[in-house]
Amino acid sequence: MGIPYKENFDTGFGLAGKTAIVTGAANGIGEAIARMFAGKGANVLLADISEKAGDVAASINGRPGPEGAERPAASRAESIIGDVTDRDFYGKAIERALAEFGKIDVLVNCAGVVLLDEAEDLPEEYWDRTMEVNLKAAFMFSQAVGRHMIKNGGGKIINIASQASVISLDRHVAYCASKAGLVSVTTVLAAEWAEYGINVNAISPTVVLTELGKKAWAGEAGEAMKKLIPANRFGYPDEIAACAAYLASDAANLITGANIIIDGGFTIK
Repeated sequence: MGIPYKENFDTGFGLAGKTAIVTGAANGIGEAIARMFAGKGANVLLADISEKAGDVAASINGRPGPEGAERPAASRAESIIGDVTDRDFYGKAIERALAEFGKIDVLVNCAGVVLLDEAEDLPEEYWDRTMEVNLKAAFMFSQAVGRHMIKNGGGKIINIASQASVISLDRHVAYCASKAGLVSVTTVLAAEWAEYGINVNAISPTVVLTELGKKAWAGEAGEAMKKLIPANRFGYPDEIAACAAYLASDAANLITGANIIIDGGFTIK
């Protein structure tokens, strides 16, 4: 079948009528993606280990439409709480999305951990947990949703990787390895699943000013890092979400197997 060309696609990159599952959606980049998808008309299932996902979903459902108009009825958010490393959670999330919305068009793997130490001191449990969350869980979730998409004529999978997928960063040995692995998984799935109409892409941001990002890169460390970025600043969650929205839209149907680096030029130096 391959990935189809959609004539007269929405050049505003709208997502009306689509359903998305977003992992790690209670905070940061995942929350920004869930909010942007809903704002563009998609139904969204927020999957996270934190109960805050329910609050975010309620906030999305309570938002006003443009200029005070009613929010489009087709755009609704629900949440499911669980650990992405729990094999049963994949099935539960899929069942919930199908029960609430009837289909799954988009999966965004955003759940992740950052456990840092010098390479010679990195605890084995840091390595294992990083691989389990950042790499294995993203693949297993993609596999579960991919099987559904293969049966139902296609879809979009978007993996949130990192600039650490293509460069080395001090104290990030496990994190760099997990994100490089995630990009590799992205390319293999893209190659294998294109015939089923499934696009698989990765987004690799630089430091993003989530609440955790602000704390981790405050002060001298942050200022020194920004000097290495030609744009001389860090990213914001909405900038990453905007890229995800484009990749989820029909306008991006010919993009698959890509790793889109959003880093202000850091990795070109």
